[in-house]
Amino acid sequence: MAREFTPKVVTANALIEGDVVYLAADDRWVRDLAEAELLIDEAEADYRLLQAQARAGEIVGAYLAEMRAGPDGPKPTHFREDFRRKGPSNRFHGKQADGLSHA
Repeated sequence: MAREFTPKVVTANALIEGDVVYLAADDRWVRDLAEAELLIDEAEADYRLLQAQARAGEIVGAYLAEMRAGPDGPKPTHFREDFRRKGPSNRFHGKQADGLSHA
């Protein structure tokens, strides 16, 4: 029996900076998960992923990440995605060094 489709977002890493990015509904790459397009249809999610993968000059490693709808946008359902959105684990660079809160 096939598994029921769960909501997803397209995520990748920015090619130059390496930052985690998400695909917004208007085709922009955004760094804030709250701005990501939450995909609730499997065919649409697959199509959006193919579109993202064709943008190899901008990103690397695009994939669909499971999410759930939250009051302020998509929320991770898995530890890995929650960890990725918070930035590098080395506190001397990236989002954490800037003192930004992405919780």
